[in-house]
This record gives sequence, structure tokens and C-alpha cells, in this order.
Amino acid sequence: MTGLINPARGEAVLHVDGRPLILCLTMGALTRLEAAFDVNSLEALEARLARLSSRDVLVIISALLCGASMTPEELAKAQIRPTEAAKAITQAFEGAGA
Repeated sequence: MTGLINPARGEAVLHVDGRPLILCLTMGALTRLEAAFDVNSLEALEARLARLSSRDVLVIISALLCGASMTPEELAKAQIRPTEAAKAITQAFEGAGA
């Protein structure tokens, strides 16, 4: 699937229940994260992201999904390797210059 992603755009692959899904940090994703974490600025979001729970990671994955829609609750029931999730989230943020 790596041929289908654009790393320069900040896209990364995460396997959820064995299916490759694309994560990407977009303006829409930032808006969803600000709402989910009840913050009103990028600075406040950055501070909030410094202290994450496992539930928070599912919220982040849900916000970053491109072309797929899964709630944090649905993701909690899915098979996701934690190390792969951390790597994909990091790639999405770094690829977007965050």
C-alpha cells in the first residue's frame, strides 16, 4: 500500500483489523482534534497532545482517517498494533510539518 500514499502530504498507513487505512493530518483533522479535546487553539492542542491516554490515541486515529470513518469506540474493538499506531500517527504529524 505504500505506493498509494503520499508521504509528502503527511499520509501514513495503519492496519486496522488487517486492512490498510490511510492517516493524514488535514485542517479537518485538526478541527476534529480541537473539538474532541475541547481546546481552541493549536498551541492548546499541542499542550493537550503532550499527555495522552490510550483512548486519546483512538480519538487521534479516528480524526486522521482519510477515506474511512471509524469512531473511537469502533477502533477500540478493532485489532490495532500499538507500535504501528504510534508510528503512523508520528508519520502523519511529521509529514504535515507539525
